[in-house]
Amino acid sequence: MFQWTILSLFLYFPEDKTEYIPAAFSFAVFLILCIFTFRFIVKKSRKDAEKAKELEDRILNGEKNVDQ
Repeated sequence: MFQWTILSLFLYFPEDKTEYIPAAFSFAVFLILCIFTFRFIVKKSRKDAEKAKELEDRILNGEKNVDQ
């Protein structure tokens, strides 16, 4: 009985389905922002990996002049 009273405080299913529109809109906005952020991080990571690979190649080949 105790569990049912606690869980019923957090569950709310509105009769008017238009109340879902703001939640769907905010979800869509945050989903789009997450996708762009993820793509930015992946692109940045690839660029950093290329720079690290070039630096590693320079070090292994014994070049003295390393750009900072």
